[in-house]
Amino acid sequence: MALQNNKIKILGDFIKSRRERIKPDHIEIASRYGRRRTPGLRREEVAQLAGVSITWYTWLEQGRVGSVSREVLESVARALQLSSDEQVHLLRLADYGGERNSSPSTGEAYPELQTIIDQVNYPAIIANHRTEVLAYNRMATEIITDFHAIPADERVMTRLIFTEPNLRKQLVNWNEFANYTMGVFRIYYDQKAGDHWFESFVQQMFLECGEFKRLWQLHNIQQKKAILYTFDHCVAGRLFFQLNTFSNINGDEDLHCCIFTPIVSTGTEEKLADLRQLSY
Repeated sequence: MALQNNKIKILGDFIKSRRERIKPDHIEIASRYGRRRTPGLRREEVAQLAGVSITWYTWLEQGRVGSVSREVLESVARALQLSSDEQVHLLRLADYGGERNSSPSTGEAYPELQTIIDQVNYPAIIANHRTEVLAYNRMATEIITDFHAIPADERVMTRLIFTEPNLRKQLVNWNEFANYTMGVFRIYYDQKAGDHWFESFVQQMFLECGEFKRLWQLHNIQQKKAILYTFDHCVAGRLFFQLNTFSNINGDEDLHCCIFTPIVSTGTEEKLADLRQLSY
């Protein structure tokens, strides 16, 4: 399949980052190439494991390959010991993911979706592929952040996780959640290669947050999944949630709903009920 220039460059950077993280002592052929001067596997070693030429693999990392078959990419994925999430990401970068081209976001949620999440007793938001928060309910302002106080164009969850000091202080498992957020956002960024909004956002975040820049340069990716969210509330105390995400809302691939569901037997459900009464 023919590849777009910007996507093949991202694909090359991604597989290079995966090659450099592999521990050579876990690979049988790694001892055949003499003294090692760089971290991870050599390109020669990956090429041999994948059954491709060293020249071709080098060009793939350098973004100089015009097309690549799915079968060869899968061989490279096995050689690099990619996780299932990483393999899906690699195939999507080569346009083998089977996803439809999604329309650009208008930056607005459907009014009926606001009505729906207003009826949810748990914290809930509607966001898009940029992680812009397009709608939120009252409990979300209690458990995430005071969205009312944030200008609409700054309500970007990826930004808030890294730069909103109160959220960072109250989110007990911040490190885990920040890594997850970065991994999901990285997939969005890579799939929207060349998108001006994503490019500008990342450059601005580099200036605002050193931790964002450090994690970004790791090139880690993460498919959406249920994840724990533990929050120290100033009134209710410690609250335990599982963040569940529902994607592809009303056929729009760029819209998803996030609901923070209380974990059973932690007292969180009861504390939320008390908060709802206090906030009326």
